[in-house]
Amino acid sequence: MPKDIRLRDFPSLIRTTDPDDAMLKMLLRSMACHRTTPSAVIFHTFDEIDREAMAAMSTILPPIYAVGPLPLLLDQVAGNGSDSAVDTLESNLSRENHACLEWLNGKRPNSVLYVSFGSVATLKSDQLVEFAWGLANSKKDFLWVIRNDQVINGDDDPAAAAVLPPEFLEETKARSHVTSWCPQEAVLRHEATGAFLTHCGWNSVLESIGAGVPMLCWPFGADQYTNARYVCSEWRVGIEIGGDVKRDDVEAAIREVIDGGDKGEEMKRMAMQWKEKATAAALTGGPSWVNLEKVVDEVLVVHPSKISDTEL
Repeated sequence: MPKDIRLRDFPSLIRTTDPDDAMLKMLLRSMACHRTTPSAVIFHTFDEIDREAMAAMSTILPPIYAVGPLPLLLDQVAGNGSDSAVDTLESNLSRENHACLEWLNGKRPNSVLYVSFGSVATLKSDQLVEFAWGLANSKKDFLWVIRNDQVINGDDDPAAAAVLPPEFLEETKARSHVTSWCPQEAVLRHEATGAFLTHCGWNSVLESIGAGVPMLCWPFGADQYTNARYVCSEWRVGIEIGGDVKRDDVEAAIREVIDGGDKGEEMKRMAMQWKEKATAAALTGGPSWVNLEKVVDEVLVVHPSKISDTEL
């Protein structure tokens, strides 16, 4: 854990200094009541990036395995000539829009900001507007994913809230592509993608690291605050945008990364280093690949009777 971690960097569910906090007590009771000891615990990560945390957890948990990043492991399965259904496996909650890839094909390398806040996070209408004008004022090309249910107004009604200002649309029409969903892994791996404005959900973070793309971090809830802290301070591949969204801050962060300021250049350099480490972990014979084989051989095959329904 970072030595300078702040209270606001803790997961929102346990961000408290009160030992009698109701949520904290509920989580502790749940842990105490969980009597089933699993045969193994699998983490979607890779050893190099979470070495200290994995070492600490290995002292209190059953055998643990770092198996990730999954997209890179799936690449290896496909590359090994597998004819399984893995090649067509998808795990999205919405229908993807592949038109965005055609749009990216016409852009220069590392020139586009990809913006997506995942499948759960919501924005207030004023936050949407601040993000919009931060994007517009940056004068950079951007691909923005806005779910139909992503924005709420004061009455929690998404129907009338997810509307971008007409003047914003007019201002950015020549350099923007707005969609309700897209194939994120393909977008992050596209040569035109230069940075990722993200809520810092763990899957998004790992996909970005695996693609070597630096991040602009706007955590929304749960573990995203902790993820953002690691992205920005420990792994040095990100820059944080404050929770109180301001267009000037958004614009400045975009310019720093896309234009390549001092911090932006360091982020790009570190992003490529972490990409190499993530790729090495997932290669055949790499740590994550070996761990995956161990899970299959030692847990699923040798001791299938030990696996309870709750572990699957």
